[in-house]
Amino acid sequence: MFLLNKVILLVLLLALSSIAKAETSNVLTLQSAMRIAVQDNPNLAQIQARSEAMAAIPSQVGTLPDPVISFNALNLPVDTFDTAQENMTQLQGGISQVIPFPGKLALRKQAAIYQAEAATHDVTDARFHLLRDVKKIWWALFYLNKALDIIITNQNLLRQFVKIALTKYEVGEGLQQDVLLAQLELSKLLDNELRLISSQEKAKAQLNALLDKPANRTINISEQTPEDLPTLLAELALFEQAESYRALLASRRDSIHAAQSRLDLAKKGFFPDFKIGAFYGGRDDTLSNRERADFLSLKLSMNVPIFAASKQQKAVDQRSSELMQQRYALQDQWNKVRAEISMAYSDFQQAKKQVVLFKSGIIPQARQTVASMLAGYQVNKVDFLNLVRSQITLYNYEIQYWQALTQANQALAQLTAMVGKEEIYE
Repeated sequence: MFLLNKVILLVLLLALSSIAKAETSNVLTLQSAMRIAVQDNPNLAQIQARSEAMAAIPSQVGTLPDPVISFNALNLPVDTFDTAQENMTQLQGGISQVIPFPGKLALRKQAAIYQAEAATHDVTDARFHLLRDVKKIWWALFYLNKALDIIITNQNLLRQFVKIALTKYEVGEGLQQDVLLAQLELSKLLDNELRLISSQEKAKAQLNALLDKPANRTINISEQTPEDLPTLLAELALFEQAESYRALLASRRDSIHAAQSRLDLAKKGFFPDFKIGAFYGGRDDTLSNRERADFLSLKLSMNVPIFAASKQQKAVDQRSSELMQQRYALQDQWNKVRAEISMAYSDFQQAKKQVVLFKSGIIPQARQTVASMLAGYQVNKVDFLNLVRSQITLYNYEIQYWQALTQANQALAQLTAMVGKEEIYE
């Protein structure tokens, strides 16, 4: 019997261990969320596919047009359609090739290469934006989980307060309004819990969408997260890094180079393209008293840009305007990047100071106040209203601490996306 009990106990321990491992495996850490998003996000995949498609263009536009093979019947008499009746009748075969003016193919290819490189940079920038969104939503869920834990803890405390107030009221040492006050505050916490659960469900749906998962899929956020915040580089240093590393700015620069190549190509439009060909004509000499010589024909032609003022010049004007547009777009984007870096930098610094203040000063003091109030209330030295207020104040400070920590990490996510680099710390 003793051996049977040991076996049963061992089986229960193994089952509990497997359950714990399963729960741990279902925990979504920030790093695993980022990895899944990069692998599975469909929007990032379609941007990557577009980049791959753009990479296949340069060799196409930089290659000569396909040659044309032709077969002709020349000077064929329509009364008999006899190829031996007339001396000039011939059956001809030939090949012709269009040759653009020197430099045109190279400029077309160059413009396509720059556009392909811009598309590659767009993939990198889209990846940073995706990671930013994942980080922000993950931290939002982290905060909501912490807030719900605090609310549940405070609900239990207020229920104890209700019991204490009710007991004191029943023995004539307390007031009914104390009981009603505690019940009111407990109802407020229940209302806040409902609001947070609703926000939590929305955030889970958003994160599942980024991970390419069903919107109602259960997500368990890891709560074992370091609370220490890094020291950032100076704001000016972040500007310098963004100028070097931000993929969006590199994409804009490549777009400028592509526009310049298209402008140079438009200027080449004033020069003609050529078409060369060689044709061999065979003549039928079966009815002739002498052998008829075959013919070789060579052909050279070119287009004449006689409508340059309304066509080629307008093309140059168009490409010039497009080049200016790309230059203005780069400057505008650079201004936005610096503004976004400054805002995120300011948000991080403010949130970091709040985290330190709440963690090292306000929350410990508030906890001491609650403990002192509770001890004083139990010996009738503190009224119930002040006790409840001190506990609600502590609850608010704890919520604000986790909110500040979340905002600081969300600002970090924004900064790394705007700079285009993960290493932005001292």
